[in-house]
Amino acid sequence: MSLQDQVCIISGAGSGIGRATALRMAQDGAKIALVGRTETKLRSVQAEIESIGGKATIHTLDVVNVETTQAMVKDVIGEFGKINVLVNSAGDVSFHRKLLETTSEDIHLTFNSNITGTIILTQAVIPQMLAAHSGTIINISSVVGATPSQISGVAYSAAKAAVINFTYYLNREFVNTGIRACVILPGEVDTPFLNKRPNPPTTDVRAMMVAAEDVAEAIWLMARLPQRAMIEELVIRPTVRPHVLA
Repeated sequence: MSLQDQVCIISGAGSGIGRATALRMAQDGAKIALVGRTETKLRSVQAEIESIGGKATIHTLDVVNVETTQAMVKDVIGEFGKINVLVNSAGDVSFHRKLLETTSEDIHLTFNSNITGTIILTQAVIPQMLAAHSGTIINISSVVGATPSQISGVAYSAAKAAVINFTYYLNREFVNTGIRACVILPGEVDTPFLNKRPNPPTTDVRAMMVAAEDVAEAIWLMARLPQRAMIEELVIRPTVRPHVLA
């Protein structure tokens, strides 16, 4: 199924997986609402989409803010008349990773960006999807949400586990309404996110990781399935993992 003329809201659209997903969906004919906190990044992605003949609007906000998020969703509906797909890609990670080093500020930052904002943005789009008896919500978690990692840290691992749980909850509450929720669990992905690690990986190590475009392809697959079917959970990992022993 093509995404031609479908309307997709993508949070965290200014870089990384969000940007790659916006471009991939625009290539398939979708109209994209780019959501993020940095206007310059969003405008850059908008220009990329328009250069391939696509349509994109930009919305600069933090999805943790209920009022501005609800207003943005109303604006998207006013512009395009509907919302078919929501991709919750916004997320952040704190510099401190170990339990005894992690501050309350680290915890609030990580949970707000990864799960609180995801819930708030989902709340905003659900009424329109219920009225349409159709809609796809795709949440970006991580393999560390299933298997915690010291590299990613205590707060990020816990927040991404919450994203997985939230996805399954959505499919319980909204079963038989036409709404489907999907969650993707990427392994290590070569994005600017890695620069926040206490010891960022080298160029050679990054080259073995999954690319943001690879994750975008998987998200696109989830979105374009006929509405009668869904991929509830999908794991995408690098083929080569030198740190894993045979």
